[in-house]
Amino acid sequence: MAGDWRRIYEALFVRKSAIVGRGLYTARRIARRAKIGEFGGERIGLREARRRAKGRDIVAIVELDKFAYDASVGDNAFRWINHSCEPNTFIRCTPTRAEFYALRPIAPGEELTTDYVESHHNGKLPCRCGARKCRGFI
Repeated sequence: MAGDWRRIYEALFVRKSAIVGRGLYTARRIARRAKIGEFGGERIGLREARRRAKGRDIVAIVELDKFAYDASVGDNAFRWINHSCEPNTFIRCTPTRAEFYALRPIAPGEELTTDYVESHHNGKLPCRCGARKCRGFI
């Protein structure tokens, strides 16, 4: 069962998003609470992560306890996950990993979203998620 998430991850694909730019979608049903995959990319120090984030409008960086991952480097699918104020996934951070899990059942063809509430955007990036309970900014 521990490796089942790899089959889910392999069914993810990228296409145009109604939210913004491109988004991450699933070709198969994902059960509530199922692990979908892990955030990856270039492993960098926290100081470097903050330096890189300052110069970008769109940030694909997750900070962990002692290092960060910059998903703009490499081919990790989660670099394409868009924000929603009413997401269908959540990120579980451990000291060494950032794992994505389904908050509810997710249907084939549905875009995966997560809440960027704690991000480098500091509440200054206008939100385009279109959710009923949209906060207006990320």
